[in-house]
Amino acid sequence: MSTHHKLSKYQTRHIEYVKNHVAKAIGRYQLIDNNDRVLVAVSGGKDSLVLLETLSVLRKYDFLKFELEALHINVDDVPYQVDNQKLSDLANYLSVKLHFKQITANLEDRGKKSPCFVCSWHRRKALFSFANENGFQKLAFGHHMDDAVETLLINMAYHGNISSLPAKLNMFDGAIQVIRPLILLSNKDTSEFARIKNYPKLKAECPFEDKTYRKTARDFIKQLDTFHPKAKLNFFNSMRNIDEKYLP
Repeated sequence: MSTHHKLSKYQTRHIEYVKNHVAKAIGRYQLIDNNDRVLVAVSGGKDSLVLLETLSVLRKYDFLKFELEALHINVDDVPYQVDNQKLSDLANYLSVKLHFKQITANLEDRGKKSPCFVCSWHRRKALFSFANENGFQKLAFGHHMDDAVETLLINMAYHGNISSLPAKLNMFDGAIQVIRPLILLSNKDTSEFARIKNYPKLKAECPFEDKTYRKTARDFIKQLDTFHPKAKLNFFNSMRNIDEKYLP
């Protein structure tokens, strides 16, 4: 549940900083239009909860009117468990309608594919199906700047390709847009927001987590931060500042 105790000046400032950067991302990338129906993908992790709370607050402002609901996917055959009651309590507190959907990822039939890939594929498929069937124009994910920079490095190092997580992406011929309103915030920013708000912890972490390229990329970025404190931000900004005449 979000915190009710009196916040310090620093905590109040940080909450405003996060909300302002979500609003800034919505404006810069035109993520939400008036009268949109927005569905938040809520994993139960801190980033999806930060996204849920900031959007729940922003929908009350006059400059933008949109409907907001959330969906949590429970995967039967993955030992990653969220306290559904605490999640429901938080959604009720934020006045957001929260849906639960139960799916099976069929991990035993995955062949050589990683469990993370298969689970993620099934969860995304369920999210898109629900959004499409229930008339949502936007599907919001809680990816932030660190996720985008990690994805850039993974794609460059492992796939020889310059691509990342766009702030907005049309899917199914534009029927649904994936949006990432936290894209201008760092992992440190969202972690501090979640700490101030005292969000509920997950019951059980996924045993497959961090056994991927992403952890390698994350560790590499930490090393770069010691080399230059703005390295991560500069990597992120470089994706909008491509000088093709100086590339092979």
